[in-house]
Amino acid sequence: HDTVLRRALAGRVDRSLRVIHPIARAGYHRMRCAGKLGARGVPAPSRLAKGCGARFGGPARRCRAKAEEPEIAPLDLLKKENELLRQAIDSADGSVAELESELDAAGVSFEKAEEVEAPVPAPPADDAQAEWSPAQVQPDGHAMEEIYGTPSVPEGDGTECLRFDPTLWSHADHIKERYGRYRSLRHAIDENEGGLDAFSQGYKNFGFNRGEHEGKQGIWYREWAPGAKALALVGDFNDWDPKPEHWAFKNPFGVWELFLPDTEEGESAIEHRSSVKCRLESESGEWCERIPAWIKWATQAWDEVQFNGCYYEPEGTSEPGVYEADKKYQFKYNRPKKPSNLRIYECHVGMSSEEPKVNSYLEFKDDMLPRIRDLGYNAIQIMAIQEHAYYGSFGYHVTNFFGVSSRCGTPDELKAMIDEAHRLGLFVLIDVVHSHASSNSNDGINLFDGSDGQYFHSGAKGYHWMWDSRLFNYGNWEVLRFLLSNCRWWLDEYKFDGFRFDGVTSMMYHHHGLQMAFTGNYDEYFGMQTDLDSVVYLMLANDMIHSIFPNAVTIGEDVSGMPTFCRPVAEGGVGFDYRLQMAIADKWIDIMETSGSDENWPMGDICHTLTNRRYGEACIGYAESHDQALVGDKTIAFWLMDAEMYYGMEVDSQSDVVNRGIALHKMIRTITSALGGEGYLNFMGNEFGHPEWIDFPRDDTYDTSTGEFIPGNGGSHDKCRRRWDLADSDTLKYKFMNSYDRALMHLDKAFGFVNAPHTYISRKDEMDKLIVYERGDLVFVLNFHPYNSYTDYRVGCLKQGVYKIALSSDEGVFGGWSNASKWTDAEFHTQDGDYDNRPCSMQIYAPSRTAVVYAPAEWCDSENETVPGLG
Repeated sequence: HDTVLRRALAGRVDRSLRVIHPIARAGYHRMRCAGKLGARGVPAPSRLAKGCGARFGGPARRCRAKAEEPEIAPLDLLKKENELLRQAIDSADGSVAELESELDAAGVSFEKAEEVEAPVPAPPADDAQAEWSPAQVQPDGHAMEEIYGTPSVPEGDGTECLRFDPTLWSHADHIKERYGRYRSLRHAIDENEGGLDAFSQGYKNFGFNRGEHEGKQGIWYREWAPGAKALALVGDFNDWDPKPEHWAFKNPFGVWELFLPDTEEGESAIEHRSSVKCRLESESGEWCERIPAWIKWATQAWDEVQFNGCYYEPEGTSEPGVYEADKKYQFKYNRPKKPSNLRIYECHVGMSSEEPKVNSYLEFKDDMLPRIRDLGYNAIQIMAIQEHAYYGSFGYHVTNFFGVSSRCGTPDELKAMIDEAHRLGLFVLIDVVHSHASSNSNDGINLFDGSDGQYFHSGAKGYHWMWDSRLFNYGNWEVLRFLLSNCRWWLDEYKFDGFRFDGVTSMMYHHHGLQMAFTGNYDEYFGMQTDLDSVVYLMLANDMIHSIFPNAVTIGEDVSGMPTFCRPVAEGGVGFDYRLQMAIADKWIDIMETSGSDENWPMGDICHTLTNRRYGEACIGYAESHDQALVGDKTIAFWLMDAEMYYGMEVDSQSDVVNRGIALHKMIRTITSALGGEGYLNFMGNEFGHPEWIDFPRDDTYDTSTGEFIPGNGGSHDKCRRRWDLADSDTLKYKFMNSYDRALMHLDKAFGFVNAPHTYISRKDEMDKLIVYERGDLVFVLNFHPYNSYTDYRVGCLKQGVYKIALSSDEGVFGGWSNASKWTDAEFHTQDGDYDNRPCSMQIYAPSRTAVVYAPAEWCDSENETVPGLG
């Protein structure tokens, strides 16, 4: 009170103290109760849950005070503390007002204390979800400020990454060679381009940018087209007929430059949202029109087949966090901190609607983001953001690398969506495609200046026969500028928090991984088949991303298992944070397709596939992604239940096929999330067993590699949407899988098991069909047997004490039979003595086709009814 009063009399009252931020308040109370912090500066899940009484799962129930003090409820304690603080500030304000009145009366001049606008308080936490996932709160007018890092000078010879695997020294020369090339490139960029920071901001020079020339304001247009003999800018602004002043000049580096001054009235020479293209003459004398390679937006008119470049430059700027049409969106909310446990929700904006249509960024913002947050995921990985002329390509045949997909909305609508995701605490990743580009020369960058080898390798080396796409020449200086700037563009302009790099295996090898079975022999990774130019580009990209945006995350889609893939560039690694663990999904499909009866499911093979990854290189595990949902394949739910999903999903119906399918669906997701990696991914809708497949609207076509006729679907969107009504219906069993996935994600939120350092598989019993393992402080028991349940089954564990059920797939709300339930509040006491190579053991009940998770008893609360999904 005295301190606040002194500050007030000094004219420095911070009136923002009037509102106590609920998140900060909860954090203070949490640490006050727990007493200390856990690893990585975060309250340890065990201590947090125990100290706050926030036993899995939900908000704190009570907190014990010191023994000599009477118990007081946390909410009452907070109210009391806040009231005391408000009284102190009110008293200080009164003293200041009294002093100011006396000074006024005495005729003494003084500078009054500035009024500081109080931050907007968070809405009251009326539900459990608000406690589990508090939203970010910022005061009105607050604008997000980016914090940049600085690239460091590379040192060493690149062999530091070998300390995790001494056997790699046999190929140390290869690793030294690629690191040497990386260092040479970094040095050349530093010497000739002003550093990696400046080099990765090519979008500020190329394409369309506002600027000045000879004292006049206007638009600069620059395009790298070394093979062109002439280039003009055409569009709506000149009725597609270039005047003499619309022809560009070519500099010695093959870059065409054109300046368009503003009109005498101060208006832009090119109107906002008007169509533009560049018309150029190739070396052979042919004339063609191209969409500018650095265009920010490309659109397709309803009555046209081809896309046009769109000059996008809104004049006004909205208030931070407020979307206004045709105004520049201003970000309000700060980036969320990098999650230690990534729970990724892979999604596609266009097909996210329940209706058969292309969904918009704003609809996704309003409808999908709250759903994802409520499910317990902390990151979204968005597909098909880069513009792609062919919708059915799922976004993987990119035509405009700097343009956002116009089917879903404008650039500023995408920014509003990302800002809202940040408000909800969601980390936002973009699925970026730098492994290849669309061969479409009308809408994309293929044959841009008329030559075969501008951005790509010439001839067969520059063509991917299976994908019918062009392959970049990563050894070209301007290609490096283009791709590195593209990475920077999505992080800087749209505030994405990281990337999932697509098709990295195709990039890293001259054979592109086609007709190649990787055995793990190091010669497969460090030899003549490795494309060093590509690997060095990936090192540069990861170096730039992580040094300038320290909070960013990069994930690489690599099926080969390249050693050092997920080691930092400074150590000589490729630099990714995570590798997608693609073998897991293939293993589940193989088991379901070939194993026959459930008695043949291989417990040891499952455990081996889930844990077969390199030490010190983190992975993202997943049971299924978008690949398994595409037409021609099946999701796990469809593999398990097939046609019964059409007839047996009513709650009051009894189908052995459906009951088996739901039970195994829950178990597969449980063991994959806990053993499959250091992060977890789920594709949109698969959490509730979305029926059928994904089939984008398409017309009849032919396979480019075989010439085989491929029938279309008449342009239908019926299978290109997500049936959220199925998951939300109280009369269908989809709700059981949806609720279980939600509870599973919140179990990780409470205990952090997905990335817990302690992992031990104590039992993989082929006869009993039972797997027992520890992850963090939890003990998982999965009984895959189709009909055998086990009473008083002894399982090993690390820590002694009393355990309780934290989560069971057999709960009634998950479609089970409640044979193993947290609501029974049963205690399981450990006994000392070696069992399955564990120092302790306990006896439990293991129902058939059930996953049960046990936690130390003091962290479980059978009376807590606020567990999301369990409730």
